[in-house]
Amino acid sequence: MNNGKKAGGTQRMAGLAIFTALIVVLTVLCTFVKFGPVSITLALAPIVIGAALYGAGAGAYLGFVFSLVVLLTGLFGWDGGFILMLFDMKWYGLILTVLVKGTAAGYAAGLVYRLLCRKSEKAAVLVAGIVCPVVNTGLFFAGMALFFMDTLSGMAANAGQSVIVYMVLGLAGINFVVELLVNIALSSGITHIIKSRKRGRA
Repeated sequence: MNNGKKAGGTQRMAGLAIFTALIVVLTVLCTFVKFGPVSITLALAPIVIGAALYGAGAGAYLGFVFSLVVLLTGLFGWDGGFILMLFDMKWYGLILTVLVKGTAAGYAAGLVYRLLCRKSEKAAVLVAGIVCPVVNTGLFFAGMALFFMDTLSGMAANAGQSVIVYMVLGLAGINFVVELLVNIALSSGITHIIKSRKRGRA
């Protein structure tokens, strides 16, 4: 029994290490792919897989890794300077927004998957894949509105739009649509991966 638990713990650590590396690589690469001022995110799929396989806590950890890489690459200026600009304005607001949104997205994906997987594996993966970008983008919008409303108002005015329209269409709306469509498109493949890993652990 102890050997089985030890093997399971080792497998979990190895799996999380692989997902961590994958998230880091994808996040760094996507730093240079942008629609508007915000970089696109393609690291949500491995977060969903990790959250489904190892639980909501693992999802929160993987989401935190994603957020930390986003923050660090932004502070290095790799995103074109958007994060640095916000950091200079309210560093605490930026750090809180970036770290909370990804961590919460990973946790929410794991929680939703656990609630639905007994009824339907495919539905659980699909809904978790939808919830993850919704929470990530929703909390990003909330953080921007809470800490950077003056900046948002100025950017919206320059674009000739209202703040709401600018946030949805100009800030991260297109990115959200792409992220959502990618997760939906990959849902069948993600389901297959999760089932295969579960059978391997059985």
